[in-house]
Amino acid sequence: MDITNPRILTGIVTSNKADKTVTVKIERKVKHPLYGKIMRRSTKVHAHDENNVANIGDFVSVKECKPFSKTKTWILEESDSSGGDS
Repeated sequence: MDITNPRILTGIVTSNKADKTVTVKIERKVKHPLYGKIMRRSTKVHAHDENNVANIGDFVSVKECKPFSKTKTWILEESDSSGGDS
């Protein structure tokens, strides 16, 4: 069963220590409801990286998918390795 319209988000890899798993920090900007200041909010998600290609600091796109485990419900879509250290 495929998701018909999966969410695709971009973020920065913060950890790649686990096998076939990366932790991605996704930042978004929200406006404060009372004062109007633009603030950065972030969330961390675990994504499936089948070939272990992503390194720390890489900009990656992750796509929503069926759960691989209790916390891993995203899959690595594409990796831009220019941001990471080789």
